[in-house]
Amino acid sequence: MAEYTVEFVGTGETIEVSDKQTILNACIEEGIAQEYSCRVGMCLACTAEIVEGEVAQQAAVARALTEEEAEDYALTCMARAQSDLKLDRGKYPPSIEDDAAASGDAGVAADDD
Repeated sequence: MAEYTVEFVGTGETIEVSDKQTILNACIEEGIAQEYSCRVGMCLACTAEIVEGEVAQQAAVARALTEEEAEDYALTCMARAQSDLKLDRGKYPPSIEDDAAASGDAGVAADDD
């Protein structure tokens, strides 16, 4: 079993995580306030941008991320470290950000009527 260091950019928080556990579970065990909701890769609340390193998260691609997005973003509830990591929490793939912006724009237009 391999152990890796996960550093959260901008927070000064660092944890050790085995390659057999998800990053989210390691955060919970260490008392790190990682946002999450469903814990099965559907809600995207636990998304983090991969600044450095590699993760395994095949189920994340099947559920919520495209293959391209999974290269740059991790669903911490599904992702298992494959190297030391630097993650930027609360960062979402552009497709998710675009969807949120479109929803927000629709709400503004409806309010103007």
